[in-house]
Amino acid sequence: MPKPLIGLTTYLAQAQWAEWELPAALLPAAYVSCVQAAGGRVVLLPPDAPEAAPDVVARLDAIVLTSGEDLDPELYGAQPHPCTGPPVRERDRWERAVLAEALARDMPVLGVCRGMQLMNVHAGGTLIQHLPETVGHHGHNLHGGHFAPHAVTTVAGTRIGALLPGTRQVATHHHQAVDSLGAGLVVGARTADGTVEAIESTRHRFAVGVQWHPEMAFDSAVVHALVAAARSAPAAAPGGAGERKVRVRPGSPQVTGTAPVS
Repeated sequence: MPKPLIGLTTYLAQAQWAEWELPAALLPAAYVSCVQAAGGRVVLLPPDAPEAAPDVVARLDAIVLTSGEDLDPELYGAQPHPCTGPPVRERDRWERAVLAEALARDMPVLGVCRGMQLMNVHAGGTLIQHLPETVGHHGHNLHGGHFAPHAVTTVAGTRIGALLPGTRQVATHHHQAVDSLGAGLVVGARTADGTVEAIESTRHRFAVGVQWHPEMAFDSAVVHALVAAARSAPAAAPGGAGERKVRVRPGSPQVTGTAPVS
């Protein structure tokens, strides 16, 4: 059986390698290694025109919305905080379109850090723009450019709770977090200070977001679960190369390509 094809979204940033310094579509290699170790094939999805999302997503078996820059606060009806980074609207538009198309097809989705926040905003939720002001410490982002461990406790009865029961250390690096929860989502994990560390959809087969970085542990149960869900995805529809049948849980509303914002 062919390995499932997993699409990973990427940065679009100025980068330097060897004697070159040029705009580049890039992603930390840990993401690629983690998905490959879990049994998936990787395709990188740099920002593109939103209207390209249906064609791109139709060729895949699952999506990983990766980490990166702060989301544009306009997406959730807020003014930018002084500590919020400059918006990268091209990436925001592309990833919202990819997410909407994947959810409409009930394709497995994993959101990591920024990706989890995007899932929440897409569902109409909001974000805390600078977490230290809310929790009173910098434990979620101790050192710029370095991951730090902290403990998360999963919620019994959730998918994340079944995959990672109890309390465990995870790799963290974020200064924003979920504030109000989007429609159709439930909390899957928190830290001791109450910060939401995982969310998941009640309307889809597998739509999970984690605030931490599972790619930093190559035996991650979360990534293995995504790949397993991708393997069990509906087969390609007859008569349409690469087209996949949409399968939505009975009674679930069909997700459209327009995301609600608060």
